[in-house]
Amino acid sequence: MATFPAAVAAAGPKAGEGRDILANTPVELTAAEEKEIDKMVLPVPPNWIGDFDGIRKRGVIRLLVPYSKTYFYVDRGRQLGIDYEFGKALEQWLNKKYPLKDKSKSWSVYSIPVRRDQLLPELLAGKGDVAGGGLTVTAGRQETVDFVHPFASGVREAVVTGPYSPKIEKLEDLSGREVTVRASSSYFEHLVELNDRFEKEGLAPIKIVPADEWLESEDILEMVNAGLIKTTVVDRYIAGIWKPLFADLQIHDTFYLNSGGDLAWAIRKGSPQLESILSAFMKQHKVGTTFGNIIANRYAFDEKRVLNATSEEEMRKFRELVKYFRAHGEKYDFDYLMLVAQGFQESRLNQKERSPRGAVGVMQLLPSTAADPAIAITGIDKDAGRNIEAGCKYLRLLTDKYLDEPDLTPVNRTLMAFAAYNAGPGNLRKFRRLAEKSGKDPDVWFQNVEYGAARIVGRETVNYVSNIYKYYLAYKLAVESRKLR
Repeated sequence: MATFPAAVAAAGPKAGEGRDILANTPVELTAAEEKEIDKMVLPVPPNWIGDFDGIRKRGVIRLLVPYSKTYFYVDRGRQLGIDYEFGKALEQWLNKKYPLKDKSKSWSVYSIPVRRDQLLPELLAGKGDVAGGGLTVTAGRQETVDFVHPFASGVREAVVTGPYSPKIEKLEDLSGREVTVRASSSYFEHLVELNDRFEKEGLAPIKIVPADEWLESEDILEMVNAGLIKTTVVDRYIAGIWKPLFADLQIHDTFYLNSGGDLAWAIRKGSPQLESILSAFMKQHKVGTTFGNIIANRYAFDEKRVLNATSEEEMRKFRELVKYFRAHGEKYDFDYLMLVAQGFQESRLNQKERSPRGAVGVMQLLPSTAADPAIAITGIDKDAGRNIEAGCKYLRLLTDKYLDEPDLTPVNRTLMAFAAYNAGPGNLRKFRRLAEKSGKDPDVWFQNVEYGAARIVGRETVNYVSNIYKYYLAYKLAVESRKLR
């Protein structure tokens, strides 16, 4: 639901006032708000390359992590995830085994979120000392980095399908079918190898669909569970962690894309001291130990799930409303599929939807807000077209006032407008400022500004924008396959 300035949400404008609906939320932060943000800023270690002797002098290990509901995430300032837990355990272990010379200080492990396909490049550039994220040890990766003792061994890469996927009984059944994985993943590498085998055997190649690099394995599993994606490949243990939440997943255990894999932290080559010390730590904390088993099974939790936006019933609603989204997307300069995705997140494209706060229709707006002179659209409770236009116009107002910046890409501008729609423009300013002061890019939503959102308001807005983006990708795939034409 859209979040508005309190005065507007509570009473709505009076006819003839003609005031700016966003007047109570200035573009710039106040001095008090700046101080509030400063208190939340975490230190950003400088780039540095070296072995454990140099790291020990600094007393800090920089752990690069993907922003992920499995490996690392933040909820209202609290850091969580498998890599974060291992990092905290490493702090305690180092303080016992390798105490710092200055007895008044102790070891710190800083978790630094980066996009998954940037884990190794950022490691090599010196932004971190270690790369986490459950990396599979592969020959290709070993050409550029070293790995410490694995925290999990015997890992199997499982084919996972959803409720509307074709029947699969063996690897050869993947021939000619689409399988969606990230291009930076070991799954992609192994699918390419399987295609080489298929070619020799005269089988049609697998159609490997590169997933958006912002998506983690659990995000892709969520989309498979909802029927948005038919087939993917993930580590079997990850599929097992999320299976209780995503009940429609089918994990194929009679065959695997790859077996016997090792998951390990990566370090730069030429770091023998660090490799030896981290390997000793991992041998005592890996999966199979009490600590490792507890942590590996801790991170499946319920939250607002992604639904199947492209089921037959939802596609019927799409076809009924798409003319409005197309028209108003063009009028207000938005990708119409982004708008459809937001409408699905808000109401499942249901004009009859009503919220306890009085928001109505497809875009879940307050009638008083839509009637404000800045929007001046009435009847949004009865007419879906007017409701959609009011939502688009309000989104345009947010964009023009708070996101009129040339460095923002169209996608990031729209994603941040969605965040303002959900959490309010005042909070969006704080999200971006905290991201900037924390060494992240205030012009990029995923794994940058969303990090600020998670620290300030928790995961609600993070999930809101993430779900919209997943629906957008699903609609885009459907359009490209001519399903919607």
